[in-house]
Amino acid sequence: MSHNPTLIFLPMLVVVALTFVAFVRMAVARTGIIKSMDPDYYRAHIGPPEPESARAAVRHYDNLFELPTLFYAACLTAFVVAVVGRWTLIFAWGYVAARVVQSLIHMTYNNPAHRGGAFVLGMLFTLALWINLAVSIFARL
Repeated sequence: MSHNPTLIFLPMLVVVALTFVAFVRMAVARTGIIKSMDPDYYRAHIGPPEPESARAAVRHYDNLFELPTLFYAACLTAFVVAVVGRWTLIFAWGYVAARVVQSLIHMTYNNPAHRGGAFVLGMLFTLALWINLAVSIFARL
């Protein structure tokens, strides 16, 4: 059963919004510590590392440009080749849910086991999204 193909952009918009929230969180974390650090640190990245609160925010923001790129590519490909179906949307929203949970864990109590579980779940949803996409594409050949 075919769905409105533009529905695939809704989970993408959530991850985009999450990325902007992470950017603001990183900026706030860095702004909060910049007065206590040598001002040359951010000019040349010389000296002791940033405090953990800022490093965690930076790592979180950076992570949103890693696996999510495969998610975005899959969603855009599904839209372009017109194979946005129920399973495509289920896998896309599954990835979003896992990514939001991973982000919440990372930016709050940061338990690596819990965060890692959410990451693996997101990876599995992304893999399922790509497998579903590949099957849909090969079915058209």
